[in-house]
Amino acid sequence: MTDMPLPPSDAHDRRAIAPVICYPNHTLPVPPMSLYEAARVDAVKIDEVLIPARDARCFEVPAGHFFRITSVEGPQVGDLNLWNLKDLNERFYSGKTRALHGTHITAGERMWSSFPTLRPMATLTTDTLGWYGIDVYGGSVHDVIGTRCDPYTGNLLKGDHYHYCCHSNLTRALADHTGLSVHEAEPYVHDVLNVFMCTGFTRDTGQYFMKASPVRPGDYLEAFAEIDLLGALSACPGGDCSSEHSSSTAACHPLLVEVFAPQPSALDGWSSPDVNGYDRSHGRQD
Repeated sequence: MTDMPLPPSDAHDRRAIAPVICYPNHTLPVPPMSLYEAARVDAVKIDEVLIPARDARCFEVPAGHFFRITSVEGPQVGDLNLWNLKDLNERFYSGKTRALHGTHITAGERMWSSFPTLRPMATLTTDTLGWYGIDVYGGSVHDVIGTRCDPYTGNLLKGDHYHYCCHSNLTRALADHTGLSVHEAEPYVHDVLNVFMCTGFTRDTGQYFMKASPVRPGDYLEAFAEIDLLGALSACPGGDCSSEHSSSTAACHPLLVEVFAPQPSALDGWSSPDVNGYDRSHGRQD
């Protein structure tokens, strides 16, 4: 172990340099929130899926419909994956969503898809936890910084084989819904939107932390499907993630997913976003 190097004489000046936002987002397409709000008023529920505690289920949302995730019995967080219903290779890209919007997302912000499509998959329209903001620890809700609890990290750190973490739950759900084997389905499972989860980074060590979610029964997060979506949601085995996120003992509760269809004329003039306009040449002509 080497000793910590002494700071240079201009260390204070180096630290004092002001930050620059990497991706100024004022030129992003602005979602038509007033249109979505009006379309939601007379929308009719057409489907619902109850996600059992410590398990996951898939659901489908046609483009132009809304889906709502609700805490129904007790404080519970969920790990959400989204895919293009017609092409599993187009999936939610949490890293780019984080780069464009920040570490946590809320109403008015979007869930973006992976390369090479990079387009809005869903727009968050209502967030009953939008009041939470950023707390004194730097924590907030609905994060795009965590990955998902998984059996590989658990095995690395504890040597166990826990099968009901969110990665495994999502893998089983996708396999069951599509008819793929778990080995075929697993590569499509990806980093998540941690719905209702309260997280941040410690100021002293920069470590990812979690704390008890502020979610209560009746709280929900609702989104508008910009394209035809296949979703999968895992009710995390950590419950409200106040102490553990892969646990057979934490108090866990179901989550409810509901799908709502607007009236036929409510979205006149709206269409799904095109795939990203980059020509994909990457500087080559071959």
